[in-house]
Amino acid sequence: MIMRKTLFLCALLGAFILAFRFLPPGTLSLDAIKAHQHALIAQVNHAPVQSALLYFAVYVLVSALSIPGAAFLTLLGGALFTPWLGVLLVSFASTLGATLAMLASRYLLRDWVQQRFALQMKTVNAGMAHDGAGYLFALRLMPLFPFFLVNLLMGLTRLGVRRYWWVSQLAMLPATVIFLNAGRALGNITSLRDILSPGLIVAFTLLGLFPLVTRWLFSRYPFSTKK
Repeated sequence: MIMRKTLFLCALLGAFILAFRFLPPGTLSLDAIKAHQHALIAQVNHAPVQSALLYFAVYVLVSALSIPGAAFLTLLGGALFTPWLGVLLVSFASTLGATLAMLASRYLLRDWVQQRFALQMKTVNAGMAHDGAGYLFALRLMPLFPFFLVNLLMGLTRLGVRRYWWVSQLAMLPATVIFLNAGRALGNITSLRDILSPGLIVAFTLLGLFPLVTRWLFSRYPFSTKK
């Protein structure tokens, strides 16, 4: 088992290094995608299917390896593809990448963490068994929690893969739509702050916390219809 995990870790590091050679620093930046926007649009018009598949593959790779730049890729998707195709590509690519990252974390770290911090993880496991989907939904909607960190932390838990997939896809959809829509006017964007305003961050946070707060209120103050 240790040997297999070591080989898997080496393969993961190798993939990370190859990805950085393929996507060197600065490639996934706002300036870079704006500079190549017209050339990429011409390529999409020339080979739409191949371009969509390549975009999907790159997005999965970036998400799975936790390479910074997924937000800029989403903006680029808004500039390159129609709204419906952009949502389809980004939503499924980001969720697939996130699930692969979570499974890698689970395979490499969960057993060790569960044994090393057995007492603490007992509490975490109980909470996840009770409302794991709610916690994941909240974390996905809170911009303060980075994408890669949520994948890493959820990999340490016993949350089911299917539940992880559909909750992630649902919770990440609002931000996906907002970034894709912003990408349609890519030339007017100077930084991500133009998209994620403080008010929008607060709104996402409240939306993520709403199911958890509602459940807590109903458990603490049960409402009965009996007279």
